[in-house]
Parts: sequence; C-alpha cells; structure tokens
Amino acid sequence: MNKSYIAIDWGSTNLRAWLYLNGELAASQRSEAGVTRLGGRTAEQVFHEILAPWQQHDVPVVMAGMVGSNAGWVPVPYLPCPTRLTSLAGRLTRVAQAAPRAAWVIPGISIVSADNCNVMRGEETQLLGAYRSEPATLYLMPGTHSKWVRINDGVIDDFRTVMTGELHHLLLKHSLVGVGIGEQRPDPDVFRQGLELGFRETHILRCLFETRAAHVLGQLDNSVVGEWLSGLLIGNEVAQMQRGWDIERGETVAVIGNPALAARYQQALLYAGLNHRLLDGDASFQAGIRSIVNELE
Repeated sequence: MNKSYIAIDWGSTNLRAWLYLNGELAASQRSEAGVTRLGGRTAEQVFHEILAPWQQHDVPVVMAGMVGSNAGWVPVPYLPCPTRLTSLAGRLTRVAQAAPRAAWVIPGISIVSADNCNVMRGEETQLLGAYRSEPATLYLMPGTHSKWVRINDGVIDDFRTVMTGELHHLLLKHSLVGVGIGEQRPDPDVFRQGLELGFRETHILRCLFETRAAHVLGQLDNSVVGEWLSGLLIGNEVAQMQRGWDIERGETVAVIGNPALAARYQQALLYAGLNHRLLDGDASFQAGIRSIVNELE
C-alpha cells in the first residue's frame, strides 16, 4: 500500500495524529485536547488546529476512539457483536464539518447479551491491526478500562471491560485508601505480594479497606501502597477473567499495549499459568488504520 493519509487516535483525554505520505510516516503530533479536555473549543476547531501544520497535504483523515462517542464530535453507531473485523472499513461515518478535508470516523463495537452489556471505541482499530499481523483467539488490552476479547476466525464473538486502571487511580487519589500516603515509589516485591493475594482473594472489596488499615497500622510502607494496590487489582482481574471465561492453563494471550503496563500483566499471566506475547499498542493502531485506508476508494 502506497497511500497518503492522516490517522488520528482521539480519546477522552488525549489526541494523537500521524501523517503518512506515500505509505511512510512523515510526521506526528500529540495533544491533551481529548474530547473531555477541549478547553472551551469545539471538536471542529481542535481538528483544524491540529492539522494546520499539514494543510498543504490534501490527504484523507481516518479517526478512531471517543471522537465518535456521544461525548465526542460526531456520534457514530456501534457495530453489534458478533462483528467481523474486516467489516469496519465499510461502516465508516463521514464528517461533514471536517470540510474541505475528507474525514471519516471508525465505528465502535457493542455487545448486548443476558450477562454482558459492553462497548469499545478505539480498541477495535488496534484489534484489526493486531489480528492482521498476529492472529490470536484471545486478546488482552490493559489500560484505564482493560479489554478482554475473544476472536474466532476474524470475528469478535465476545469481550469484557474491567475498570482496573480507573479504580486504581480513584482509590489512590479520591478515597481514604490514598490519604496520607505521600509520594509513591516502585517496588517489584510489594507488587508481587499484592498480585498473589489478588489471585487468592474472592472478596476483593474487603481487601480495599484493609489496604488502608495496613498502612495506617504500619504494616505496609506508605510509599508502596500504589504498588500493593496495583498488584492486588491486576491479580484479581486476571484470576476472575481466567475463571469466568474458562481460560485453560497454557493458553496464549496476545497483550496489546505499552510495555510498562503490559509488563505488570505479563507477571499476572505467568502466575496464572498462561502464555503470552506482547504487541505494541501504537503499532497495532496504525496497522489497523492502514488496513482501513487501503480499502477506501
């Protein structure tokens, strides 16, 4: 593929854009102007500001993420599961306000069943790119809202969202658990101890206040509460998903994300007896966009 285009990953808190010319990455930009941080501007204004340095390049723009949500720029309907990944390219929504540029938003994916009501936006593009290069049946996408996804022959059959990252942030910043703990530091041993308890514990809510009690009573150093809590939550997430989805020991999980966070999940997967391979999140996203652009007229 030898096309020129702009790819945008527009989330709640950040925006990233990449300019490709003749199939090669020519420039990139990052901004904190996510759809919830527009700073009094409209999404349309931010769009044109971000792309102003590239105005001489009359190339199409393909966007993914929260830009297509009801809190974003243009509400784009979800594709219901089961959804074939290759169907994304045929279900783009054109953004009229982007004129004179030709711009589209990739749809998110939803699932509604008796025991699961879920949505994703942005991850579907990463999944498309990851599946193109590293086909797998089970993907894990760690983050603020971790996604676990089952794929069968290129079709997303099921997925779950676990709010591990957001819960960690809220507990440390906006609850009694984090009061008085001060600056945090890394401690692999404490993370591992929390991880092991997270695997064993079925009553995770009980452990949360006990985390506060532990540092108040001097049983847990204030500076490693974040490490303990990270291990506890990640360990419990992996254990619950392994049990809930009947993931057999020895099964391989493809982990899509940044290396630092993925490394924590890799420890949990190893503890669970699961194999894994790591795929770069940005590379997967850009591969997904590239695949969609290649199908545009």
